[in-house]
Amino acid sequence: MEVKIGIQNVVRELVIETNETVEAIEKLVAGAMADGGVLTITDGKGRHIAVPGASLAYVDFGGGVAGHVGFRS
Repeated sequence: MEVKIGIQNVVRELVIETNETVEAIEKLVAGAMADGGVLTITDGKGRHIAVPGASLAYVDFGGGVAGHVGFRS
């Protein structure tokens, strides 16, 4: 699943490919924002990404869309 994380005062968003479920990501985000903790997500390669909960602008997650090749109408 692809997760996009917007961080306050940062132009680019973080894009992470993870094997976590939507429910697991929701719990992690809610916990980090509720107590001012740290959002920590493990990506598909086993790397850990940590973002302070107070710095989160938005988190966009859900089922990824396969890339399209060629022209679409």
